[in-house]
Amino acid sequence: MQDFETILNNKILLVSLVACFSAQGLKLIIELIRHGKINFRFLVSTGGMPSAHSALVGALATGVGLIRGWESPEFAIACLFAVIVMYDAAGVRQAAGKQARILNQLLDEFLHDTHHLNTEERLKELLGHTPFQVLIGLAWGITVCLLALPVL
Repeated sequence: MQDFETILNNKILLVSLVACFSAQGLKLIIELIRHGKINFRFLVSTGGMPSAHSALVGALATGVGLIRGWESPEFAIACLFAVIVMYDAAGVRQAAGKQARILNQLLDEFLHDTHHLNTEERLKELLGHTPFQVLIGLAWGITVCLLALPVL
């Protein structure tokens, strides 16, 4: 039980989670502004503005840099981890989402042309992020870390 309390006292972990969850909450607010209605699926969905993954790793790397030092091996690890996560969000997962969109269109056309009544579950199209969404997520994570870390 003592180990669990130690984990909860990890400031870098807490500020990273705050950045991630607050970015996820921002998605709900942004969608409310854009479409005028609340869609709670955005609280648990991937993709969208801003990237919660980028906010998490941005806050993580910033927190490690501030606490352990910008020249530390821990910062180097956190920084490279952040780059990989953000590259994956804007690259690989974005491409997978585009492929899902095309496959869904093909499926729709096939089912429409053949008048099949049996429809398969649609592939999830909103998987990744645009580079701008990743950049905004990173900026959000850094900002949350700079504001929240001294308070914790």
